[in-house]
Amino acid sequence: MRDQELAPMDAERRLSTKEAAELLGVKPETVYAYVSRGQLSSRRVSGGRGSTFDPEEVETLARRNRRDGSGGSGSGNSGGGSSGGELSVRTRLTLIESDRYFFRGVDAVDLAHRHTFEEVAEWLWTGRMLPGSTFTAPAAFVSVARRAVEALPEHAAPADLLRVATVAAATADPLRFDLSEEAVLGTARALIPTLVAALPPAGHHRRDAGPMAHRLWTRLSARKDPDEASLRALDAALALLVDHDLAASTLAVRVAASARAHPYAAVSAGLGVIEGPLHGAASGLAHRLLQDVLEQGDAAPVIADELRAGRRVPGLGHRLYPGEDPRARALFSLLERIPRAEPALLAARDIVETTARHAPLHANVDLALAVFTVSCGMAPTAGETIFAVARTAGWIAHALEEYGERPLRMRPTGLYAGPKPPQPVPE
Repeated sequence: MRDQELAPMDAERRLSTKEAAELLGVKPETVYAYVSRGQLSSRRVSGGRGSTFDPEEVETLARRNRRDGSGGSGSGNSGGGSSGGELSVRTRLTLIESDRYFFRGVDAVDLAHRHTFEEVAEWLWTGRMLPGSTFTAPAAFVSVARRAVEALPEHAAPADLLRVATVAAATADPLRFDLSEEAVLGTARALIPTLVAALPPAGHHRRDAGPMAHRLWTRLSARKDPDEASLRALDAALALLVDHDLAASTLAVRVAASARAHPYAAVSAGLGVIEGPLHGAASGLAHRLLQDVLEQGDAAPVIADELRAGRRVPGLGHRLYPGEDPRARALFSLLERIPRAEPALLAARDIVETTARHAPLHANVDLALAVFTVSCGMAPTAGETIFAVARTAGWIAHALEEYGERPLRMRPTGLYAGPKPPQPVPE
């Protein structure tokens, strides 16, 4: 997707900018806009200033535009293809297909069942499986991050704590502007444990060594001695949530990385997006719904109240999965091994079955997270914390990928819809 490669002298027949524009039915300026958004790749003519284009790639984009009805400059896309006018970016990280999803071509659920969160993160970053992977937080990072987090108001949300900890850790890293792959990987392996270490303990015990799931448990639950099944479920949740293609927060990270923001700044951009109720905070809404059903003993009146208030029922359905969310299916199978999770599992089933009378929606990962957090005596915000810690690994994978692309390619063109200029200067 770079446009600075010189075309070899014996290259196959390629299209000029004018020919590409005619085939696409757009102006030459729009062809270059497609290049800047990553939808087309181009090569400079050897010894000249013009650009050439792959005929098959141009034809593919033309067919897509005709199918989507997106036409030329008004399509608003930002990457290597679109569906229904949505943003899209070429990536080698995650594929979502037929109610399954894959990390670098490997079934993500299988990875989460067989490997730890740390190992899955390494796989996503490098494409190599490193058994026994561990992350270590530098003492200087932890010290400054904890001081920053402790200065926040008591009611600060998880995303607030993690965002402040990220910025604080950045100030302790004089090498943060080094965007080489090894430097960014070093940042990733230090930042994730720093974020967990900066979170206040849920009880009197705080663990700062061992697997990330064990450390995070002490920040989410006051239960000092968790059973192995609960820790396994938490580790699997982290692994399952590492990445999910181009979610809103991930797009923000890629935009920041496209502008060559350092990894801490890119992660901070993602943390700024996940607070929305349609993204990272969705599990908290499902947690509260589940608690209400458990208190009333029946999902019907609780769901009726949600619908009467004009709210969608949280924890159900996913726009990328016509069938069951594979992340939810994987988590539910692990939660069934936790005896104390049975009441919450039954309540979740009641929610799905009650809603299915009118809308056949499957449980999504937010409802599965809610069953976990309710069963383990965690706060409603615990699911958001799990999501943010896990997704930090995915954000860094996307930042790494974006650092390898042409700078500032994530620059869509606005479709102006204001008053036709020139307008008189206001008095």
